Amino acid sequence: MKRKITRELAKRLSGTVEVLLLWQPEADQVELSVHDLATDAGFHLEVAPANAMDAFYHPYAYAAMPENSYSVGQDEWMIVNG
Repeated sequence: MKRKITRELAKRLSGTVEVLLLWQPEADQVELSVHDLATDAGFHLEVAPANAMDAFYHPYAYAAMPENSYSVGQDEWMIVNG
């Protein structure tokens, strides 16, 4: 399986919930990753670049709107700073 290089654009922690905004330059895709560190539950969404910051600050509201998002596959990826 080919490894996707992913850059971290933004990161925040709210309680035990970690939210990451990620960009895959090879595919020019923006992803949102939400992970609850206490329960290990989470999800990934692909987001339109124009909606990236809104999705970053309101991930649960954004995830509830199926016309704005869909699940990202389970491909392996690596976060690269910079």
